[in-house]
Amino acid sequence: MNTSTLFQALDQQRIETPSWGYGNSGTRFKTFTSAGAARDVYEKIEDAAEVHRLTGIAPSVALHIPWDEVADYSELRRFAEGRGVALGAINPNVFQDDAYKLGSIAHPDAGVRAQAVDHLLDCVAIMKQTGSRDLSLWFADGTNYAGQDDLRARKRRVREALAQVHDALPEGSRMLVEYKLFEPAFYATDLFDWGAAYAHCLAIGEKAQVLVDLGHHAQSVNIEQIVAFLLDEGRLGGFHFNARRYADDDLIVGTTNPFELFCIYAELVAAQRSEDDLTRSTAQNTAYMIDQSHNIEPKVEAMVQSVLNCQDAYAKSLLIDRERLAAAQQTGDVLEAHRTLTDAFRTDVRPLLADWRRARGLPEDPIATHRASGYQQGAARKRGTASAGGGFPVKS
Repeated sequence: MNTSTLFQALDQQRIETPSWGYGNSGTRFKTFTSAGAARDVYEKIEDAAEVHRLTGIAPSVALHIPWDEVADYSELRRFAEGRGVALGAINPNVFQDDAYKLGSIAHPDAGVRAQAVDHLLDCVAIMKQTGSRDLSLWFADGTNYAGQDDLRARKRRVREALAQVHDALPEGSRMLVEYKLFEPAFYATDLFDWGAAYAHCLAIGEKAQVLVDLGHHAQSVNIEQIVAFLLDEGRLGGFHFNARRYADDDLIVGTTNPFELFCIYAELVAAQRSEDDLTRSTAQNTAYMIDQSHNIEPKVEAMVQSVLNCQDAYAKSLLIDRERLAAAQQTGDVLEAHRTLTDAFRTDVRPLLADWRRARGLPEDPIATHRASGYQQGAARKRGTASAGGGFPVKS
């Protein structure tokens, strides 16, 4: 691939950043404060706009409701557009209210299920005001003890609720159904893996797609194989990019296992060039989103690094010699196929990406430019240090 064609491919990359990644957040043990961390959705959008200004490939910011609730979402949309970014996926919250202690859409009480569905439908209405395409759904539903609830009944309750929300979605929009191996439910999680999410999506309708979160799997699960399968089925809707060491750590994507991130992008690039219309269309419409709450790192810097790591993995995946790889695979030359892949992975693409940024009027070193700009110092003076909240608010 020549440089011009490679640059054109790099121009197409888009990574959405999450509003909750810009505020104060922490673990179950402590919420840490950071000077200048965003205190409300407007400041979160300002920080997201700074990330896009520095990287050129992060043009939208996802919202979490009610954390980012405002009286006028049309006005919020105009505020974002005035700063060069769009409002992205809407993420409902059905896990923090006391009513959801035993679940939300899988709760044994019909009244609690109705409360959860009403909130999801309210978020569909918000999508219409913000211009969002995707409703991103994650549920903490599950049980902690054997016998706590009827597992088949919970599966049916989930299906019924998701179908109701699916049917309320406007044309051209989608619901992305996320799954998680465990936590906060430790005996059974209702949406426990990609197969459960996939089965629900198949039964519900074409607007239902599976969302893959890199931190939501057991150790050694082959995530790129899941990605390939869902691409081939036309049911991969999007990603929540992050990294983990043991469980759902929400570390900066690409830090603990950069080869895994590269292999995921290798599958996506291959699918984008597929001769199969369904696979190609699915890959072209996949949403790429960061899902991280940075607890000890500077918020904007950490988000920039996440976006850059995705760009690095994508660039390397574009360099794979596909003809050489296909020939090795066809002849059963196992080592040659693996070497073809790792040759691309080991390529230092930093000079290439610096050239791309320079040609697009972007800073060659986004983090150094951010540090030199005084943006963080200005935010600290203007915002001070919030006592808590921003990412995962403390509710009174």
